[in-house]
Amino acid sequence: MLNIRQATAEDVPTLHSLIQEMAEYEHLPLLITEQILTNDGFGVQAKFRVLIAEFGGNPAGYAIFFDSYSTFQGRSLFLEDLFVRPEFRKNKIGRALFSRVAAIAIQENCFGIMLHALDRNELGNPVLQEDGCYVPRQLENCLPEGQCIADCCWSRR
Repeated sequence: MLNIRQATAEDVPTLHSLIQEMAEYEHLPLLITEQILTNDGFGVQAKFRVLIAEFGGNPAGYAIFFDSYSTFQGRSLFLEDLFVRPEFRKNKIGRALFSRVAAIAIQENCFGIMLHALDRNELGNPVLQEDGCYVPRQLENCLPEGQCIADCCWSRR
């Protein structure tokens, strides 16, 4: 049986483990710690929200999202991660997590949900297309970080 619920601070070890699995799947380094997740996600001014999916009582996946804003359309949600453990895939858990984020967006009067859809996501992308999601291929992602941010900082000039 599938259960999707809002995560609490007590879920941070499980969330961190799920994020570690996603990092390994994507061949990315994991820099986030449980302490950072606790502070940023469950502190006084939470920077993100998390839904945890449980299947048969076991953690099966998660969705991390946060508020976003478009100067052209107004408020939206940004879906940072939607991950389902490989052994739970094909149980429509990803669709259920996305559906729950969509319900939150509607409840909060958002114009939509922004996300990055990786070309290699063979299970998720067809679902987005079936649901009629628009993917603007002409947009490029830009990620200034580290020394680049320091070099761009006006206060240092």
